[in-house]
Amino acid sequence: MPAPWVAGSANPMVLTQVFFGINVAVFIGMALAGISIMEPSSQELVHWGANAGPLTLAGDWWRLLTCLFVHGGIVHIAFNMWCLWSLGGLCESLYGHWTFGAVYLISGLGASLASVVWRPGGVSVGASGAIFGLAGALIAAYYLGEFSMPRSAVMGSLRSVVAFVGYNLVFGAMIGPIDNAAHVGGLVTGLVLGALIAKGAPDPNQPVRRAAVLLIVLLAVSGGVMALQHSRSYLAHTQRAGELLDDNQPDQAIAELQHAIQQRPDYAPAHFALAQAYFRRSDFAKAEAELKRVLELSPGDEDAFYDLGITYLDEKQTQQARNTFAQMLVLNRNSADAHFGLGLVDAAEEKYQDAIHEYTLAAQSNLTAGNAYYKIGLAQAKLKNYDDAIAAYRKEQEKSGDDDYIETALADVYRAKGMTQQAEEAMRRAAQLRTQK
Repeated sequence: MPAPWVAGSANPMVLTQVFFGINVAVFIGMALAGISIMEPSSQELVHWGANAGPLTLAGDWWRLLTCLFVHGGIVHIAFNMWCLWSLGGLCESLYGHWTFGAVYLISGLGASLASVVWRPGGVSVGASGAIFGLAGALIAAYYLGEFSMPRSAVMGSLRSVVAFVGYNLVFGAMIGPIDNAAHVGGLVTGLVLGALIAKGAPDPNQPVRRAAVLLIVLLAVSGGVMALQHSRSYLAHTQRAGELLDDNQPDQAIAELQHAIQQRPDYAPAHFALAQAYFRRSDFAKAEAELKRVLELSPGDEDAFYDLGITYLDEKQTQQARNTFAQMLVLNRNSADAHFGLGLVDAAEEKYQDAIHEYTLAAQSNLTAGNAYYKIGLAQAKLKNYDDAIAAYRKEQEKSGDDDYIETALADVYRAKGMTQQAEEAMRRAAQLRTQK
């Protein structure tokens, strides 16, 4: 093999300069788009092609490569470009242009894959994984290659590259935001590529052998991508669905969750999220079926019991709702949610005194349970105990802060008591609170 510092052409750094230029161009484009050059947000990085686990696993596999050209700030890109310029020149002069480009991109793909495996919910950007791949290829070449110059002549470069790898791995382990999984993934991929080239295709004048080596590693990495999709994408679909539900897009969330359940039928969180999505669409029958499936898979899931009870209430099946909340008390006799749910059932059946009792038990078990004091106020108002209702609403304000629905309820009570001025003031306050939301 030729010595890495001996140029094989008039300009041995053609692709190094191309990769360098693409990285800088993307960073300038982000800056011109108004993104902070010091610390872009995760959402901004995802928009520009970051390797975001939930999106990548859900089908955006192109992010495994685009993330190599996106950076998280000027310090990040400056350090990576310095490393790329230094190692890229050595590696491109050793392997030639097209082999160097393949080593860089395949190593970057291996790095991104390792990052998703290690942090399926994380966001990763930067060229460092591919750069570690170049370092790995150089290390393997230095150790296993037969150079045209004496081995002593390449030992200085070998020590420099090994020191680069060791320092950055240790530094990455000490600093939280650094994605060492990508570094290790790129390094291992580069080591494999370098070793196979050194032993199987060292002569650049045998392009078929060289291409075969590169293709074997590319197929191995691609196989890893397919295996990851088969084994972990249900997690990504479920997480993506949660984000869609937060954005009030239940139809899109349902599609994601159906993909997740098709891959992993016994994954209870996906069934639970699907029930929530159906509930958002007021499709209570399907929500009920999904919650029952959750309880088959996880019989002690109190959240599923509670949501099932609420679903029964929306279906006007108060007895089934009562039985469901009673089952929660069997699991946990101090369950605030169970008492709160029973209070909702009593209120739906117009048993307001019983409802007040259950809401009170809920508040005593957990002061943050629902809006128990507000519900007590509503029940007291139904019983025409207006002073008690006002006291309950005031207590809800102390516990949860003021809100327009509390002020509206106070206005109704004041109006029922003939306190017109106070009722009008409460309505003005409710309107102000609504505009602040």
